[in-house]
Amino acid sequence: MAVKDWNNLHYALAVARAGTLSGAALELEVSHTTVLRRIDTLEKALKTRLFHRHARGYIPTEAGRMLMSAAENMQDQLDQLVGRVQGVDEELRGTLIITTVNNLIPQLMPIVRGFQQRYPQVRLQIVADRRHLRLEHGEAHIGIRPGARPTAPDYVVQLGASLQHSLYASKDYVRECGPLESLENIEGHRFASAIEEMAFVPFIDWIARSVPDEQVVFRCNEFGPFADAALQGVGLAPLHCWGAASNPGLLQMLPPPESWRIDLWLITHRDMHRTRKVQLFLQWIKQELSKLPPEIALVP
Repeated sequence: MAVKDWNNLHYALAVARAGTLSGAALELEVSHTTVLRRIDTLEKALKTRLFHRHARGYIPTEAGRMLMSAAENMQDQLDQLVGRVQGVDEELRGTLIITTVNNLIPQLMPIVRGFQQRYPQVRLQIVADRRHLRLEHGEAHIGIRPGARPTAPDYVVQLGASLQHSLYASKDYVRECGPLESLENIEGHRFASAIEEMAFVPFIDWIARSVPDEQVVFRCNEFGPFADAALQGVGLAPLHCWGAASNPGLLQMLPPPESWRIDLWLITHRDMHRTRKVQLFLQWIKQELSKLPPEIALVP
């Protein structure tokens, strides 16, 4: 008959080592009766007596000695395996998977490159996806996500920065349509926006509520092409200032509205959070984000 509860074998091994129920109970930090019940259950499952009960303690039978020898080998192998697994987490090698959204990749690449130069033995993978990858299933080790604070259980969530946003246009567009004086004076202007309604994205929500549909001349299912639309003079495009600041062809139309800030979250799963690779990357990105000027991002 198979042993269905391997923990019972752990109790039997403790009795064999201690020689008494009380000694095993002390080692395992359980009651005397719990140890006895576990031994009885194991012997019934195996239909074999594992110990001779004597006044001086418990002595393994021949079957007990065979089983305890195998259990000792299993314990040694398990201890070695645990040591190797723990070592993998502490070694600065292997792959670190980071997930984020497509339109942040150009700004994250210098941060990624800096980390790679400092820790060349770590291979970095970036998965760009609007979908929130499931860290608990190992789809990624670190999430860098804008938007509302993630609430998934067992996630460790830290605020990286609050990204500023504004409307941007090309010089040719400004020559054609003039500057945007304020969010209340949009007559004569064209806009780029998202295909889907996104009430949780403040600037997309503002366009949906405040800009007549005939003035929204370009829509896309991703934010990445917004910068290209602005550069080509298609219309005014909402962009995060971090990305727009690196493009001299874009002109900021207005100071970033306070209500348009979007938080950028650094997310890990608690099982991976304390591993050395994850901690080093979190420290690195927080250090790099802290260098951003306030007109681009507010850093805690």
